[in-house]
Formats: sequence, structure tokens, C-alpha cells
Amino acid sequence: MDVQQTRFSAQEIAALARRIDRPIVLVGMMGVGKSSVGKRLATLLDCPFVDADEEIERSAQMTIPEIFETYGEAYFRDGERRVISRLIDAGPEPRAGRCVIATGGGAFCNAETRQLILDKAITIWLDSEVDTLVERTARKDNRPLLQGGNPRDILARLREDRQPHYALAPIHVMSHSGPHIQTINKVLQGISQWL
Repeated sequence: MDVQQTRFSAQEIAALARRIDRPIVLVGMMGVGKSSVGKRLATLLDCPFVDADEEIERSAQMTIPEIFETYGEAYFRDGERRVISRLIDAGPEPRAGRCVIATGGGAFCNAETRQLILDKAITIWLDSEVDTLVERTARKDNRPLLQGGNPRDILARLREDRQPHYALAPIHVMSHSGPHIQTINKVLQGISQWL
């Protein structure tokens, strides 16, 4: 379902939070805002936030670019799947249940990881136009898939290749270059409609 803009009051957000009984997993391209939107969403819903990429780095005791360079993408994707499975099953804290998880851009393209997320979480595809992705990804230099080529071309190709996978998420929210609260309100509306 594509989601339109709606404003939520604090009482409506608290009521929605009480209805959520599983992790919320944000999927989509690198630079779409999964981590920044996810952190603010978790704060509003009064639940933990975890960035799967940070958990992968913590588990491997290596950065993602180091993992890619040393072991390759297939190795990284296998570790990513295991970490996401652990986060969904146990949460980022000892207590399982409600949390917000931001995944890496390619996580949802792995069939096993995708099925796990679809089966056990509220799955939200955050989407952006290529221009927005280019602007946002230029802020960091830790994107292994953007090395060695024109970032705009790489992002356009990746977005096109991954779109059929992302489209399997039941909630689709466009993230524009405006304030994140607009995207968060759309995410809350999508969750409310999905529940």
C-alpha cells in the first residue's frame, strides 16, 4: 500500500504503539533515510532502535567496507542475514518484541532474509528518487557498492534492480528531501492501516 501524509497526535501515537506486537523493519536503498527515520520513529513509539549494519560491524569487529574487501559480498550477506534474524527474534535488548530495525540496502534482496522479515516483522519500504539518494549518500564515504564508478549511475541501476524485491514489502513510503517528520508521519499511517 502506498501511504499519504497524515499528522498524528501524541495520544494517537501512544495508542498505535500499544497495537504493535513485533519489530518494525525498514528496507530500501542506501541513503533513503532508514537510520535517521528509524531513530526518530523508535523515539516516538518509545521502543529501541537498532541499525543492522552497526550490529554487523560490532559482531564482525570490522567495518562493512573491510568485510567486503576481505571476504566479499556473499560472505557479508550471509552474516547480515544471521544478524537480522537475531535482531528480529531477540531484539536489540534482552527483551524481545517491539523495536525498529534499519537494514542495509541489499538485505531485503536476499530471499531468505526477505522471507524472515516479511514473516516476522512489520515491513516498510522507504523509497526515494535517485537525486535524493545521490545527495544523501554523498555525505558518507563508507558505501562499498558506490566505489569505483559514478554514484548516480550505480544508484540508478541498484534502485532499478532492487525495486521488484522492495515492492514485496506491504507498506511503501516515499521519503523526500524535506523534514523527516513528514516521512515518519507517513510511516505511522502505513503501520496503522496495516495493523
